[in-house]
Amino acid sequence: MSIEIKISKREPVDRALRRLKKKLERENIIKGVRAKRYFEKPCAKRRRRNKVMAFTQMLRNRHES
Repeated sequence: MSIEIKISKREPVDRALRRLKKKLERENIIKGVRAKRYFEKPCAKRRRRNKVMAFTQMLRNRHES
């Protein structure tokens, strides 16, 4: 899994870096790396997942009404 960004000759480096960061963010690579930085207990994963699911369900219920 490699991410490639093609840079033209006249393009500034900071603009290319910004494009790279956006691409990494869109593909959830940064989020995955941060999540795997430290070990997380399985019960903590379940608790976090349940919390996210409850939040999304609450938003769905709020917008259905």
